[in-house]
Amino acid sequence: MSRVYNFSAGPSCLPEEVLKECAAEMLDYNGTGQSVMEMSHRSKAYEPIIADAEAMVRKLMKVPDNYKVLFVQGGGSTQFAMVAENLGIKSGKAAYIETGVWAKKAAAEAKKLGVQVDIIASSKDKNYSYIPKVEKIEGDYDYAYICFNNTIMGTHYEYIPDTGNIPLVADISSCVLSEPLDVSKFGLLFAGAQKNLAPAGVTLVIIREDLIPEVENCRAGTPTMLAYKTHADNGSMYNTPPCYTIYVLDKVLHWIEANGGAEGMLKRNKEKADYLYNYLDSNEGNFYHATTEVGSRSLMNVPFLTKYSTAETAAASKKDEAERSEDEKAALAKEKEINDKFVKEAAAAGLVHLKGHRLVGGMRASIYNAMTLDGVKALVDFMKKFAKENA
Repeated sequence: MSRVYNFSAGPSCLPEEVLKECAAEMLDYNGTGQSVMEMSHRSKAYEPIIADAEAMVRKLMKVPDNYKVLFVQGGGSTQFAMVAENLGIKSGKAAYIETGVWAKKAAAEAKKLGVQVDIIASSKDKNYSYIPKVEKIEGDYDYAYICFNNTIMGTHYEYIPDTGNIPLVADISSCVLSEPLDVSKFGLLFAGAQKNLAPAGVTLVIIREDLIPEVENCRAGTPTMLAYKTHADNGSMYNTPPCYTIYVLDKVLHWIEANGGAEGMLKRNKEKADYLYNYLDSNEGNFYHATTEVGSRSLMNVPFLTKYSTAETAAASKKDEAERSEDEKAALAKEKEINDKFVKEAAAAGLVHLKGHRLVGGMRASIYNAMTLDGVKALVDFMKKFAKENA
């Protein structure tokens, strides 16, 4: 079977070159006679792998010397708690900008841990289809929190809020190393690896050293494993790290470097996104439209709807079944039929995982670093053909 174009929001496609390297080394890594998958994390064979992964993160992201680079587990969702437990310890207050599901969940987790959460801005009024403009954040906050790229809603910050002396925390899980980012403007960055860096299993954390509290100074009840100090003092090896995932991550970082680094990824990603957005905005046949507003659009995640998804169907979908009119039921049935048909026929054409999230509907193309321009062109060609057949 030939390779498909994988548009999954995560876990996502990886560079073919990296997959081939990993396959070639599966049974014998670097003459050790064993796979990295079965290698002790304390061995002399493995130590250079995790050390190089950290060095590559520092190099590609231009991480200042006064920041720690950590590899932890639990995904981005565990960071919702770790951020609150480690940073919300002075005033006990934090500012959150709510731009979708993940920022909302992060805020809820902080509240659960006793942090006073102030939602200082939100785009909920338009189903999170834009990024609210917050030029400056002030107050006695321990930290301010944003989700830099919103995977579900397809939005992205085109600016960095000015927080003054308030540490800025950003979830960059779905846009890490997709573009240059000034690390020094943030107190803490984190990214689940399974979109742009590696398979699921490791989470990258970059944190300014002065923000790492002693374990006993974290919020009351913080487990040892959820204290950044634990990982910072032990080189990310307090317990067994996800060794193989870090090994793949290291290879992906070298692939990024070979393809122009963060600057090269931005050029590559902009070309792909522009190609897809230009088609969506062209109104060719008036069949598709993008759901996110210009000025807030993600280069990584592109949700789109067909002409059968309207404001009326969106309103009807929020009603209970018994409250819907016959016309609304028919419109919703047609919308579902077209969306299901699109996803099924796209998969048959080698374009997989295009079903949209239930909160947005329609379809979603995630076009992370490893997705090629050829893949995006194949998608647009299919979209044109589908539109003609289903207009």
